[in-house]
Amino acid sequence: MENPAARSVRVLLASVLKPVDDTRMAEKVGRTLAEAGYEVHIAGRSSAPPAFVGGIRQHPIFQAQRLSFDRLAAQWRYWLLLHRLRPAVVIVHAPELLPLTLLWQWLEPRRAFLYDVRENYALNISTQQVYGGFSKRVLAGAIRRIELLAFRRAAGVLLAERSYADELRGLPAGRTYILENKYAGSAPTAAHPAILPMPTEPLRLLYSGTISSLNGVFDAVAWVQHLRQAWPAAQLSIIGFCQQPEELRRLQQLVAEHSSWLRLIGGAQPVPHQEILREIERHHVGLLPYQEHPSSWRCMPTKLYEYLAAGLPVLVPPNPLWEAEVRRHQAGIVVSFRQPLPAPNHLAQQLGGRRFYATGPVAEAHWSSEAPRLLAAVAAACTGR
Repeated sequence: MENPAARSVRVLLASVLKPVDDTRMAEKVGRTLAEAGYEVHIAGRSSAPPAFVGGIRQHPIFQAQRLSFDRLAAQWRYWLLLHRLRPAVVIVHAPELLPLTLLWQWLEPRRAFLYDVRENYALNISTQQVYGGFSKRVLAGAIRRIELLAFRRAAGVLLAERSYADELRGLPAGRTYILENKYAGSAPTAAHPAILPMPTEPLRLLYSGTISSLNGVFDAVAWVQHLRQAWPAAQLSIIGFCQQPEELRRLQQLVAEHSSWLRLIGGAQPVPHQEILREIERHHVGLLPYQEHPSSWRCMPTKLYEYLAAGLPVLVPPNPLWEAEVRRHQAGIVVSFRQPLPAPNHLAQQLGGRRFYATGPVAEAHWSSEAPRLLAAVAAACTGR
């Protein structure tokens, strides 16, 4: 619903690595603000020229590889965009844009910014094997310091996970809003409860989202390969983007070796979110084979909300948080992806013909439950409260 007070108020959403049509920036935050009457601009990654899509203006500021000099040039393009658009509010979706945003806000004290904490970045850098020991400590420490300054100066801090409220120190009291990454699409049209096929029929399993070993993509492939001993017609589709070239090459080799039942969509480049949603609709089961890790184990995966909202049965690892959510909605079962199936026949019998979602898709998994808090945060930033 449009808010008359939002008319002509210009808001810029900004990231570097996230694409201009990123699910959280564009489909959730951007669309919610545009529908409320705000003039919305999005800066991010894209190889296409500037565009006007769905009432939102897109501004590409980065189009090269993740580790490249163009990433520094993206900072300069962002700075120019700030001065050209002169937005009333900026929502920063990447910590690397915080230094320039803080400088801009110091030079333009009547304008405000919100910081969208999409990950616990310092924790991720400290615990994931992406950076070396010394560079890891330096980078994690720098992010902690710049985030603490941003928490003090921001008109509001948005948290994509409830767990971040406990993990991050220095969050501003009264100006912190939890906006979980719930499903932003339309309601599914499939009949429910969902009933899986029998082991003599094809079974389409899905891995969607970020492709990485930490997120369990190789565990998923090995697990489905074992399941096929009892369910020969089982197939696995992997759709998403892989940022690690070595892992992508390994996955592509597996796809070449098992092309009869394993397929890859995307991999080398981001996949439009609408394409992922279409794949969710045509599959029988969604896999969440995440490895236990401090950076993700206390978070609710976006794909879990998407599967719950679409009424797609899920298989999750023994994570107490996810297990409770799945059992509450009769949405799936718990399996161990990191170990070979001890009894594929037993699991096939457990899944075959089973009913899930007795009351239908999960309404509370929709983004509509989060949108009011976003609008409240932006309105407060605009008025300086």
